[in-house]
Amino acid sequence: MGDASEQKARRYYDDFSDSYERGRGYGYHRMIDDLEIQATMPYARGARALELGCGTGLILSRVAEVAEEAVGIDLSEGMAQLARDRGLDVHIGSVCDLPFEDDQFDLTYSFKVLAHVPDIGAALREATRVTRPGGHLLLEFYNPWSLRYLAKKAAGPQPIGDDRTEADISTRWDSPRDIPALLPPNVELVDYYGVRVLTPFAAVHRIPGIARGLSRAERLASRSPLRYFGGFLIAVLRKS
Repeated sequence: MGDASEQKARRYYDDFSDSYERGRGYGYHRMIDDLEIQATMPYARGARALELGCGTGLILSRVAEVAEEAVGIDLSEGMAQLARDRGLDVHIGSVCDLPFEDDQFDLTYSFKVLAHVPDIGAALREATRVTRPGGHLLLEFYNPWSLRYLAKKAAGPQPIGDDRTEADISTRWDSPRDIPALLPPNVELVDYYGVRVLTPFAAVHRIPGIARGLSRAERLASRSPLRYFGGFLIAVLRKS
């Protein structure tokens, strides 16, 4: 990520940090976090784990409960400070230039971050570099083959704070067909895990009679043949 775009992203997430956790402990956002954790836990238990773009540490704190070591990195000081307040080991830095040694982690994972990194090639190379041979990477992409994509296009950029909207940060969309061409040569694509396959728009999870059943259906769909249509598509990779 170039200096100008990186500075812009840092300001965006610093501004976002004050309101980021508002409403995240229940409903739609809790469901998304739970599905991402479900995908992560089999690889995180007993592992040295690194989260790229850990934000306020909502996912990292849960990984830390089962991992041998859990480390995070984030571009935003505002986000990182909230994660540190949770007692987490969080560094400030770019996912395109990680301050870690080669082959340091058993698991490197990232959610809702890579879609906002213009230099995706650099980010993927760095994520691979710090992962040990035989280790795994769980990297989440925004999928244009999804109901989420259609909903985003229909609704337009949404506010994320008093003075910011989603249009203030760049966003890329990569389909299951596109992702393999982005990967470094020394990683193998093992599988995909789909998050938010069936939810047409987030607000549907506010409807009491629908939310619980839809959450159960999303859990089943995440590993079904429908997973390729997840709005958030987690690529499960193994480093050779």
